[in-house]
Amino acid sequence: MDGLQINQKINSYIIDSQEAEIKRIALELHEGVGQNLYSILTGLQFVESGLSEQNMKSYVHEMSELIEKTIQEIRLLSVELHPPTLTTFGLLPAMKSYLKLYTSTFGILVDLTTAGEEAILPERSKIAVFRVCQEALTNIAKYADTSKVKMTFHWSGAELKITIDDFGKGFQLEDHDGTHASHSLGIAMMKERMHLTGGKCEISSKIGEGTSIKLSLPL
Repeated sequence: MDGLQINQKINSYIIDSQEAEIKRIALELHEGVGQNLYSILTGLQFVESGLSEQNMKSYVHEMSELIEKTIQEIRLLSVELHPPTLTTFGLLPAMKSYLKLYTSTFGILVDLTTAGEEAILPERSKIAVFRVCQEALTNIAKYADTSKVKMTFHWSGAELKITIDDFGKGFQLEDHDGTHASHSLGIAMMKERMHLTGGKCEISSKIGEGTSIKLSLPL
């Protein structure tokens, strides 16, 4: 086994370990912290119903609303970390669910179109493609300065192709490493994730015209 294969195995092990930890944290947030907060909310609502002093009743009601909002935020964070639909229903339903969350969070409308019949992907491939799309969309929200994104999924007998076009301000690929280190690291991780699943990630960008990301994964 040469050095490149060893590095790939190490990277694959690290990514798999990270995903296992992310899944554990997401489950704990939803079923642990979220459920505890829900129990506290129920208790506060019971206390509120028995109060007669108006100032105290208003205060408890405000606390109940704050906890209710926190529960919702934890649920959204849990879904973002590890969407349960990814394992249960597949890549496309999970992406549609995530896009609703993405639009409500960032105000960026994503026009998703699909062609072909969705194929069943191995768990590792599903997670890899989902994470790459998630990273691409996060980068768009941070850097692209756009309000609309076009995403296409094209399923054929032998390959899944995904394109993501942001129509934003674009950037110079050759100068990007030294300018936005976090963005550059995200792009490198996207390419590495696709590479480890046997796929490809190609990125092109023009100043003033936007960025296009093309993913391909053999089926």
